[in-house]
Amino acid sequence: MKTIFLLAFFLFTATAVLAEEMDSVSEDEKLFALHVKPLLEEKCLACHGQDPDRIEGGLDLRSRDGVLAGGDSFDTDVVLTGDGQHSILYLSTTRQIEDYEMPPKQADQLSEQQQWFIRDWIDAGAPWPSDDRVKQIQQAYAEGEQVLVSRALSDAWQNRRYAPEQLWAYRPIEKQDVPDGHHPVDWFINKKLAEHDVTPAPPADAATLVRRLRFGLTGLPPTPAEVKRFVADYQADSDAAVASYAARWMASPHYGEHFAMHWLDVVRYADTAGFANDYSRPNAWRYRDYVVRSFNEDKPYNQFVRQQIAGDEIDETNAENLIATGFLRMGPWEQTGMSVFKETRGQWLDDVTDTVGQTFLAHSMSCCKCHDHKFDPVPTRDYYRMMAVFSTTQFAEREAAFLDQENQQGFAADSQWVDAKIAAYETQRKQLSAKIQRRKRQESGNAKVGDNGLDPGDEASLARISKNISRHGIERDRSEPMALSVYTGATISRKNISGRIDLPDDRWKKGEIEQDVIHSGGDVYATGDVVTPGALSAAESLGQMNAVEFPSGKGDRRRALADWIVDPTNPLTARVIVNRVWSWHFGKGIAANPNNFGGTGGFPSHPELLDHLAAWFMDNGGSIKKLNHLIVTSAAYRRDSRHPDPDQLQEKDPLNQLYATFQPRRLTAEELRDAMLSVSGELERTVGGIPCRPDINLEVAFQPRQIMGGAASVYEPDPMPQQRNRRTLYAERIRGLRDPFMETFNQPGPDKSCELRETSTVAPQALTLLNSQEVFDRAIAFANRLITAELVNDEATLRRAFELAVAREPNDRELALCLAHWQSARDEESSKTYERPIFADRITRTVMAEKTGEPYRFEEILPAYKTYVPDLGPADVDANTRGLAHVLLVILNTNEFSYLD
Repeated sequence: MKTIFLLAFFLFTATAVLAEEMDSVSEDEKLFALHVKPLLEEKCLACHGQDPDRIEGGLDLRSRDGVLAGGDSFDTDVVLTGDGQHSILYLSTTRQIEDYEMPPKQADQLSEQQQWFIRDWIDAGAPWPSDDRVKQIQQAYAEGEQVLVSRALSDAWQNRRYAPEQLWAYRPIEKQDVPDGHHPVDWFINKKLAEHDVTPAPPADAATLVRRLRFGLTGLPPTPAEVKRFVADYQADSDAAVASYAARWMASPHYGEHFAMHWLDVVRYADTAGFANDYSRPNAWRYRDYVVRSFNEDKPYNQFVRQQIAGDEIDETNAENLIATGFLRMGPWEQTGMSVFKETRGQWLDDVTDTVGQTFLAHSMSCCKCHDHKFDPVPTRDYYRMMAVFSTTQFAEREAAFLDQENQQGFAADSQWVDAKIAAYETQRKQLSAKIQRRKRQESGNAKVGDNGLDPGDEASLARISKNISRHGIERDRSEPMALSVYTGATISRKNISGRIDLPDDRWKKGEIEQDVIHSGGDVYATGDVVTPGALSAAESLGQMNAVEFPSGKGDRRRALADWIVDPTNPLTARVIVNRVWSWHFGKGIAANPNNFGGTGGFPSHPELLDHLAAWFMDNGGSIKKLNHLIVTSAAYRRDSRHPDPDQLQEKDPLNQLYATFQPRRLTAEELRDAMLSVSGELERTVGGIPCRPDINLEVAFQPRQIMGGAASVYEPDPMPQQRNRRTLYAERIRGLRDPFMETFNQPGPDKSCELRETSTVAPQALTLLNSQEVFDRAIAFANRLITAELVNDEATLRRAFELAVAREPNDRELALCLAHWQSARDEESSKTYERPIFADRITRTVMAEKTGEPYRFEEILPAYKTYVPDLGPADVDANTRGLAHVLLVILNTNEFSYLD
């Protein structure tokens, strides 16, 4: 750090001296040095000078002589000194010459002002000061701020300047005092509202607020009893009621489940590896449950970060630490016998470097993999310094004893299904092997496929069966005390990684310690400068960070990075997590892009509030629970979503950047499913454990899916309702097979980090809620719950339905309409009869042979359906219950059920 401060001092002194020496600089020289030369370097030299042996069109833009000489298509017309308006160089930037639009990519097109810089420079005679003089001019007169970073790929980038406001995230956190008696969130929010003369909306009513709080803290709806108690408490003392209710539900195990869902979006959790090689990661569920536990236990954020990045290097005798490093294994992995390990390994290093950057530092590191960052002070060297941290990180499934807190239920049932699946395939393999052997013994030179009873695709089917036996064998590890983890050691080249990788006896003896270099152009085979492990140099210089020493060789590199990230002087870490938590409550961050604090991300709407919360968070031990409590007890969180003067809001704050109202939101896909199961009485609330397999659309469940080069087994749900109807968080996340209901309601895919959920409004959502089997099953169960409760009469039954579904009683008109609809539906259902569904325990499938591309048919055994117990259906209830189900289906389709506020 002393070196950085000395460099900053010398830079300041040199700038002052230069300013005195550059009084004789002309405006034309300034125009070239400050605008034209940087434009040529950024937009043109890649084709016209960066590689002297490959000058496009013969036009060399590295020097004045080269520019004046012109190119193959245009010679001296390229620059007509004194006549910019008719010079080809200017005209090409304005796209007035067909087939000579420059730069060729539309996205790189120059702005009108940049075009004028070119024109005015040519009008001035195209002056071209020496490189030294250009540097002096830029040093003395360039606008913006220079940033001290590790060495860039070019001097021009090294000396570039940034708008000061663009560097907000790198500067030290400054906490402003809040006057006594004021809620810190509201102090800053209300001050900004007053500055813009915007009146905030009044508080939401108690029934609205209790639903907002319950979903916001647990992802589940409140019960009627909770609503009544909260409304009474709120009338007596609103502040105390909110504080007490929030504390109560943050003590619930469902709190950790809800916030784990948010975190797993960011780290893109999945139970399989992805793409064409979508094999199982049988122990990934333990990382998911680690996240749930961490939020429930209110684990200090510093510890949460350090365990996930470097738990094994901190203490590898601690099972929790090993489980936590599953974070580093969450990305897709495409290593097969057909791929090159070095390339696949390079893809993982890219992925983990970028993911750590986005998750903890709000920096997409991949932007500077091939070149110094176009917008932020992050040179390519920083990218490869951070990648070097992970170059000694290797995969392993490590022994980690089950913790007392871990749910070990369901192991026997899961193992029984896996063993039954393997046994069915083993029987088929024996039968098919015998058939093939008979064919080979009988085969003659002219025999055709199909002779002697051998069907086309038999050999392909044998390969398919063997691969599925291997795949299901991997799943046996789900109930083993193993952690999807990593270790620090030499890199061992592997042909395939599709199962358990054991920890080597000597981590450094076999394999190689990879050379840490800059890979030119991002090519793993192109080696450039050697680098040493490190992190973001701009955060160190601008943020005035404490020095953290990064070891190389066999040192604990990830531990050093984790310590660097959680260092109290790191300007990014606390800002990033408080912004994330804020976005989980308000649907947007104080800084608009939780994964991107750079120049292309949205600047903070309330920078003082963000800094105050970041400092407050560190002062309070990195407690997420305390931060959540602070946010939900604020007036900003408790406001109504409707403003008394919408015209004022539309005029002064149309995007609700000032938080004058609370922003309504639709329930997430998980919340929607869980809420339906909750109100129907079917939700199994057990926390943690191996993944469950809910019912999904059968057409999707039975569709072909590739795994390890062959057709994977079809999707089979768990046999029992209590297994299937768990919280959606626990549903098996298969990268190659998305649940269509979840996908329709914007559950993000697990391949990329999701900073914020999208909310689309499309026709398939309405069609799904009205017509899908899953939703109607919920309506049947909901109706049965109400009927068996034996309420006083139909009116009381419907009142209870509204209380359960939308936390209020129906008004007179709603009640009358529902009663009429119930009677009509009951009459219609009285004339109908239903058969209980029959589920086959085998299915005939058609897939394409891997080698020939020809289709072939085979039978697959489905052991889950041998003992499958369906959810309650129309055949299980009477016409009165079915009639009520039709009414409840309408309630489940209301915006009031699907939206908060």
